[in-house]
Amino acid sequence: MTALPQPVAVHTAMDRARFESEIVPLGRPAVLKGLVKDWPAVSAARTSPAALADYLLRHDRGAPVRAFFGAPQMGGRFGYSDDLSGFNHEQRSTTLQALLDQLLDPDTPGDVGHVYAGGVPLPTVLPGVGEAHPMPLLDPGKERLTSLWIGNRSRTAAHWDLAQNLACVVAGRRRFTLFPPDQIGNLYVGPIDRTLAGQPISLVDIVEPDFERHPKYRSALAAAEAVELEPGDVLYLPSLWWHHVELLEDFGAMINLWWRDGPEHMTTPLLTLLHALLTIRDLPPGERRHWRAFFDHYIFQTGDDPVAHIPPAARGVLGPVTGPVQARIKAILLQSLQR
Repeated sequence: MTALPQPVAVHTAMDRARFESEIVPLGRPAVLKGLVKDWPAVSAARTSPAALADYLLRHDRGAPVRAFFGAPQMGGRFGYSDDLSGFNHEQRSTTLQALLDQLLDPDTPGDVGHVYAGGVPLPTVLPGVGEAHPMPLLDPGKERLTSLWIGNRSRTAAHWDLAQNLACVVAGRRRFTLFPPDQIGNLYVGPIDRTLAGQPISLVDIVEPDFERHPKYRSALAAAEAVELEPGDVLYLPSLWWHHVELLEDFGAMINLWWRDGPEHMTTPLLTLLHALLTIRDLPPGERRHWRAFFDHYIFQTGDDPVAHIPPAARGVLGPVTGPVQARIKAILLQSLQR
Protein backbone atom coordinates (compact mmCIF):
# COMPACT_ATOMS: atom_id res chain seq x y z
CA MET A 1 0.00 0.00 0.00
CA THR A 2 1.37 3.43 -0.94
CA ALA A 3 1.54 6.08 1.75
CA LEU A 4 -0.17 9.42 1.16
CA PRO A 5 1.51 12.76 1.85
CA GLN A 6 0.85 14.27 5.26
CA PRO A 7 -0.82 17.70 5.45
CA VAL A 8 1.38 20.76 5.82
CA ALA A 9 1.00 22.56 9.15
CA VAL A 10 -1.44 25.48 8.91
CA HIS A 11 -1.12 28.71 10.89
CA THR A 12 -3.38 31.74 11.18
CA ALA A 13 -2.90 35.27 12.50
CA MET A 14 0.83 35.14 11.76
CA ASP A 15 3.08 38.12 12.47
CA ARG A 16 6.78 38.75 11.90
CA ALA A 17 7.90 38.05 15.47
CA ARG A 18 6.14 34.71 15.55
CA PHE A 19 7.31 33.83 12.04
CA GLU A 20 10.95 34.49 12.93
CA SER A 21 10.83 32.75 16.31
CA GLU A 22 8.48 29.81 15.66
CA ILE A 23 8.30 29.03 11.95
CA VAL A 24 11.71 29.67 10.38
CA PRO A 25 13.78 27.88 13.07
CA LEU A 26 11.84 24.64 12.49
CA GLY A 27 13.08 24.44 8.90
CA ARG A 28 9.77 22.94 7.78
CA PRO A 29 7.09 24.15 5.36
CA ALA A 30 4.16 26.04 6.82
CA VAL A 31 0.88 27.38 5.44
CA LEU A 32 0.06 30.94 6.50
CA LYS A 33 -3.66 30.94 5.91
CA GLY A 34 -5.14 34.09 4.40
CA LEU A 35 -2.04 36.16 5.10
CA VAL A 36 -2.26 38.22 1.88
CA LYS A 37 -6.00 38.05 1.22
CA ASP A 38 -6.19 41.87 1.22
CA TRP A 39 -3.41 42.41 -1.33
CA PRO A 40 -4.58 44.55 -4.30
CA ALA A 41 -3.80 41.79 -6.80
CA VAL A 42 -5.75 39.23 -4.79
CA SER A 43 -8.70 41.60 -4.56
CA ALA A 44 -8.60 42.18 -8.32
CA ALA A 45 -8.38 38.44 -9.03
CA ARG A 46 -11.36 37.88 -6.78
CA THR A 47 -13.38 40.01 -9.21
CA SER A 48 -12.20 38.16 -12.34
CA PRO A 49 -9.06 37.09 -14.21
CA ALA A 50 -9.59 40.06 -16.53
CA ALA A 51 -9.60 42.44 -13.57
CA LEU A 52 -6.26 41.04 -12.40
CA ALA A 53 -4.87 41.36 -15.93
CA ASP A 54 -6.00 44.99 -16.07
CA TYR A 55 -4.34 45.68 -12.72
CA LEU A 56 -1.03 44.14 -13.81
CA LEU A 57 -0.98 45.78 -17.23
CA ARG A 58 -1.36 49.23 -15.68
CA HIS A 59 2.18 48.67 -14.34
CA ASP A 60 3.59 46.83 -17.36
CA ARG A 61 6.72 48.29 -18.98
CA GLY A 62 6.60 45.88 -21.92
CA ALA A 63 9.86 44.20 -20.90
CA PRO A 64 10.46 40.71 -22.36
CA VAL A 65 9.14 37.75 -20.40
CA ARG A 66 10.37 34.17 -20.71
CA ALA A 67 7.44 31.75 -21.01
CA PHE A 68 6.81 28.03 -21.52
CA PHE A 69 4.34 26.78 -24.13
CA GLY A 70 3.13 23.18 -24.30
CA ALA A 71 0.66 21.30 -26.50
CA PRO A 72 -2.71 20.24 -25.01
CA GLN A 73 -1.72 16.55 -25.02
CA MET A 74 1.16 17.13 -22.58
CA GLY A 75 -1.38 17.53 -19.78
CA GLY A 76 0.36 20.57 -18.36
CA ARG A 77 3.39 18.59 -17.18
CA PHE A 78 6.40 20.63 -18.27
CA GLY A 79 9.52 18.50 -18.46
CA TYR A 80 11.96 16.67 -20.72
CA SER A 81 11.39 14.67 -23.86
CA ASP A 82 11.22 10.91 -23.29
CA ASP A 83 14.93 10.41 -23.97
CA LEU A 84 15.96 13.52 -21.95
CA SER A 85 17.69 14.97 -25.01
CA GLY A 86 15.32 17.94 -25.14
CA PHE A 87 12.10 19.28 -23.66
CA ASN A 88 8.43 18.43 -24.20
CA HIS A 89 7.57 22.11 -24.65
CA GLU A 90 8.83 25.32 -26.22
CA GLN A 91 10.46 28.17 -24.31
CA ARG A 92 10.44 31.61 -25.90
CA SER A 93 10.43 35.30 -25.16
CA THR A 94 7.14 37.19 -25.17
CA THR A 95 5.54 40.10 -23.32
CA LEU A 96 3.13 40.07 -20.42
CA GLN A 97 0.52 41.73 -22.65
CA ALA A 98 0.79 38.98 -25.26
CA LEU A 99 0.76 36.27 -22.62
CA LEU A 100 -2.39 37.61 -20.96
CA ASP A 101 -4.06 38.05 -24.35
CA GLN A 102 -3.44 34.38 -25.09
CA LEU A 103 -4.72 33.28 -21.68
CA LEU A 104 -7.83 35.45 -21.50
CA ASP A 105 -8.97 36.26 -25.06
CA PRO A 106 -12.44 34.68 -25.42
CA ASP A 107 -11.74 34.13 -29.13
CA THR A 108 -8.74 31.95 -28.39
CA PRO A 109 -9.55 28.29 -29.15
CA GLY A 110 -10.08 26.06 -26.14
CA ASP A 111 -7.10 23.91 -27.12
CA VAL A 112 -4.62 26.77 -26.66
CA GLY A 113 -2.46 24.36 -24.71
CA HIS A 114 -0.56 24.92 -21.51
CA VAL A 115 1.17 28.23 -20.91
CA TYR A 116 3.01 29.77 -18.02
CA ALA A 117 5.68 32.32 -17.25
CA GLY A 118 7.66 31.83 -14.06
CA GLY A 119 10.11 33.97 -12.18
CA VAL A 120 8.99 37.22 -13.86
CA PRO A 121 10.95 39.89 -11.94
CA LEU A 122 8.52 42.51 -10.66
CA PRO A 123 11.01 45.43 -10.37
CA THR A 124 11.89 45.32 -14.09
CA VAL A 125 8.67 44.06 -15.68
CA LEU A 126 6.00 45.45 -13.33
CA PRO A 127 7.61 48.29 -11.34
CA GLY A 128 5.51 49.40 -8.42
CA VAL A 129 3.66 46.11 -7.98
CA GLY A 130 6.15 44.82 -5.42
CA GLU A 131 5.83 47.96 -3.31
CA ALA A 132 2.02 47.72 -3.48
CA HIS A 133 2.19 44.23 -1.97
CA PRO A 134 4.21 44.47 1.26
CA MET A 135 5.18 41.29 3.09
CA PRO A 136 4.71 41.83 6.85
CA LEU A 137 6.76 38.76 7.78
CA LEU A 138 10.05 40.06 6.35
CA ASP A 139 12.35 42.85 7.45
CA PRO A 140 11.74 45.66 4.91
CA GLY A 141 15.50 46.09 4.64
CA LYS A 142 16.16 42.44 3.82
CA GLU A 143 17.39 41.88 0.27
CA ARG A 144 14.90 39.75 -1.64
CA LEU A 145 13.84 38.69 -5.10
CA THR A 146 10.15 39.24 -5.85
CA SER A 147 8.65 37.61 -8.91
CA LEU A 148 5.38 36.72 -10.61
CA TRP A 149 4.21 33.31 -11.85
CA ILE A 150 1.22 33.36 -14.20
CA GLY A 151 -0.43 30.89 -16.57
CA ASN A 152 -3.11 28.26 -17.02
CA ARG A 153 -3.36 24.65 -15.85
CA SER A 154 0.19 23.41 -15.45
CA ARG A 155 2.46 21.21 -13.38
CA THR A 156 5.93 22.31 -12.31
CA ALA A 157 8.17 19.30 -11.70
CA ALA A 158 9.49 18.76 -8.18
CA HIS A 159 12.63 20.85 -7.72
CA TRP A 160 14.52 22.71 -5.02
CA ASP A 161 15.40 26.39 -4.64
CA LEU A 162 18.49 27.74 -2.93
CA ALA A 163 16.65 30.59 -1.24
CA GLN A 164 13.87 30.51 1.30
CA ASN A 165 10.53 31.32 -0.26
CA LEU A 166 7.15 32.77 0.58
CA ALA A 167 4.82 31.62 -2.22
CA CYS A 168 1.76 33.88 -2.20
CA VAL A 169 -1.24 32.64 -4.19
CA VAL A 170 -2.96 35.51 -6.00
CA ALA A 171 -5.38 33.69 -8.32
CA GLY A 172 -6.33 30.04 -8.88
CA ARG A 173 -5.96 27.13 -6.49
CA ARG A 174 -2.55 25.44 -6.32
CA ARG A 175 -1.54 22.11 -4.92
CA PHE A 176 1.97 21.77 -3.51
CA THR A 177 3.58 18.39 -2.86
CA LEU A 178 6.73 18.77 -0.74
CA PHE A 179 9.67 16.53 0.10
CA PRO A 180 12.50 17.05 2.61
CA PRO A 181 15.96 17.61 1.09
CA ASP A 182 17.15 14.18 2.22
CA GLN A 183 14.70 12.52 -0.18
CA ILE A 184 16.92 13.37 -3.16
CA GLY A 185 17.86 9.70 -3.56
CA ASN A 186 14.20 8.69 -3.91
CA LEU A 187 13.15 11.35 -6.43
CA TYR A 188 15.08 10.23 -9.54
CA VAL A 189 16.58 13.63 -10.28
CA GLY A 190 17.44 14.52 -13.87
CA PRO A 191 20.54 16.25 -15.26
CA ILE A 192 22.00 19.00 -13.07
CA ASP A 193 23.68 20.93 -15.90
CA ARG A 194 20.79 20.95 -18.41
CA THR A 195 17.63 22.00 -16.66
CA LEU A 196 14.26 23.50 -17.52
CA ALA A 197 14.68 26.73 -15.57
CA GLY A 198 17.89 26.58 -13.57
CA GLN A 199 17.30 23.89 -10.96
CA PRO A 200 17.45 20.09 -11.35
CA ILE A 201 14.04 18.42 -11.39
CA SER A 202 12.58 15.07 -10.39
CA LEU A 203 11.70 12.83 -13.33
CA VAL A 204 8.81 11.26 -11.39
CA ASP A 205 5.30 12.12 -12.52
CA ILE A 206 4.01 13.24 -9.10
CA VAL A 207 0.35 13.14 -10.18
CA GLU A 208 0.51 9.70 -11.84
CA PRO A 209 3.70 8.01 -10.57
CA ASP A 210 5.05 4.92 -12.28
CA PHE A 211 6.22 2.79 -9.34
CA GLU A 212 7.68 0.11 -11.59
CA ARG A 213 9.96 2.68 -13.17
CA HIS A 214 10.54 4.67 -9.97
CA PRO A 215 10.10 2.21 -7.06
CA LYS A 216 12.02 4.31 -4.52
CA TYR A 217 9.46 7.08 -4.93
CA ARG A 218 7.24 5.18 -2.47
CA SER A 219 9.76 6.10 0.25
CA ALA A 220 9.67 9.74 -0.84
CA LEU A 221 5.87 9.73 -0.59
CA ALA A 222 6.09 8.40 2.96
CA ALA A 223 8.08 11.52 3.87
CA ALA A 224 6.03 13.96 1.77
CA GLU A 225 3.69 16.75 2.78
CA ALA A 226 0.96 18.31 0.65
CA VAL A 227 -1.48 21.20 0.71
CA GLU A 228 -3.99 22.89 -1.56
CA LEU A 229 -3.80 26.68 -1.36
CA GLU A 230 -6.46 29.26 -2.18
CA PRO A 231 -5.93 32.88 -3.24
CA GLY A 232 -4.66 34.86 -0.27
CA ASP A 233 -2.82 31.88 1.25
CA VAL A 234 0.97 31.80 1.62
CA LEU A 235 3.31 28.82 1.78
CA TYR A 236 6.65 29.14 3.54
CA LEU A 237 9.26 26.93 1.85
CA PRO A 238 12.62 26.49 3.58
CA SER A 239 15.75 26.34 1.47
CA LEU A 240 16.31 23.10 -0.50
CA TRP A 241 12.88 21.56 0.12
CA TRP A 242 11.67 19.79 -3.03
CA HIS A 243 8.32 21.10 -4.25
CA HIS A 244 5.97 20.06 -7.04
CA VAL A 245 3.38 22.71 -7.93
CA GLU A 246 0.12 22.07 -9.73
CA LEU A 247 -2.15 24.90 -10.88
CA LEU A 248 -5.65 23.46 -10.64
CA GLU A 249 -7.59 26.07 -12.64
CA ASP A 250 -7.65 27.62 -16.10
CA PHE A 251 -6.00 30.81 -14.85
CA GLY A 252 -3.68 31.41 -11.97
CA ALA A 253 -1.08 33.79 -10.60
CA MET A 254 1.35 33.73 -7.72
CA ILE A 255 3.89 36.17 -6.28
CA ASN A 256 7.05 34.66 -4.77
CA LEU A 257 9.46 36.33 -2.38
CA TRP A 258 12.89 34.71 -2.13
CA TRP A 259 15.66 35.56 0.30
CA ARG A 260 18.79 34.03 1.78
CA ASP A 261 20.25 34.23 5.26
CA GLY A 262 24.01 34.25 5.65
CA PRO A 263 27.03 36.33 4.64
CA GLU A 264 26.96 38.31 1.40
CA HIS A 265 29.88 36.39 -0.05
CA MET A 266 27.93 33.12 -0.13
CA THR A 267 27.15 31.72 -3.58
CA THR A 268 25.34 28.49 -4.44
CA PRO A 269 26.91 25.30 -3.02
CA LEU A 270 25.93 23.68 -6.31
CA LEU A 271 29.21 25.11 -7.59
CA THR A 272 31.01 23.10 -4.91
CA LEU A 273 29.18 19.98 -6.03
CA LEU A 274 30.25 20.57 -9.64
CA HIS A 275 33.86 21.11 -8.56
CA ALA A 276 33.69 17.92 -6.51
CA LEU A 277 32.84 16.02 -9.69
CA LEU A 278 36.34 16.95 -10.84
CA THR A 279 38.13 16.35 -7.57
CA ILE A 280 36.36 13.77 -5.37
CA ARG A 281 33.65 11.61 -6.94
CA ASP A 282 35.93 9.27 -8.92
CA LEU A 283 38.56 8.76 -6.23
CA PRO A 284 39.02 5.25 -4.79
CA PRO A 285 36.43 4.57 -2.06
CA GLY A 286 38.99 4.75 0.71
CA GLU A 287 40.20 8.18 -0.36
CA ARG A 288 36.63 9.45 -0.64
CA ARG A 289 36.02 8.39 2.96
CA HIS A 290 39.13 10.26 4.05
CA TRP A 291 38.00 13.42 2.26
CA ARG A 292 34.60 13.15 3.93
CA ALA A 293 36.44 13.37 7.26
CA PHE A 294 38.20 16.52 6.04
CA PHE A 295 34.92 18.13 4.99
CA ASP A 296 33.28 17.18 8.29
CA HIS A 297 36.18 18.79 10.11
CA TYR A 298 36.63 22.05 8.17
CA ILE A 299 33.26 22.71 6.51
CA PHE A 300 30.49 21.01 8.49
CA GLN A 301 32.47 21.37 11.74
CA THR A 302 30.97 18.31 13.38
CA GLY A 303 33.58 18.46 16.16
CA ASP A 304 35.45 21.24 17.91
CA ASP A 305 36.48 24.52 16.27
CA PRO A 306 38.95 23.36 13.59
CA VAL A 307 41.11 26.48 13.84
CA ALA A 308 40.99 27.28 17.54
CA HIS A 309 44.65 26.25 17.90
CA ILE A 310 45.85 28.61 15.12
CA PRO A 311 46.46 32.30 15.95
CA PRO A 312 43.85 34.46 14.17
CA ALA A 313 46.47 36.28 12.11
CA ALA A 314 47.80 32.97 10.78
CA ARG A 315 44.52 31.30 9.76
CA GLY A 316 44.66 32.35 6.12
CA VAL A 317 41.68 31.08 4.10
CA LEU A 318 40.41 29.24 7.19
CA GLY A 319 39.67 32.57 8.86
CA PRO A 320 36.65 34.83 8.33
CA VAL A 321 35.90 35.39 4.63
CA THR A 322 36.84 39.04 4.33
CA GLY A 323 37.38 40.70 0.95
CA PRO A 324 41.06 39.74 0.73
CA VAL A 325 40.37 36.16 1.84
CA GLN A 326 37.59 35.83 -0.72
CA ALA A 327 39.95 37.10 -3.43
CA ARG A 328 42.63 34.63 -2.31
CA ILE A 329 40.23 31.67 -2.47
CA LYS A 330 39.01 32.66 -5.94
CA ALA A 331 42.57 33.07 -7.18
CA ILE A 332 43.49 29.57 -6.00
CA LEU A 333 40.40 28.07 -7.66
CA LEU A 334 40.89 29.97 -10.91
CA GLN A 335 44.52 28.89 -11.12
CA SER A 336 43.57 25.24 -10.65
CA LEU A 337 40.71 25.36 -13.17
CA GLN A 338 42.90 26.87 -15.88
CA ARG A 339 45.38 24.01 -15.88
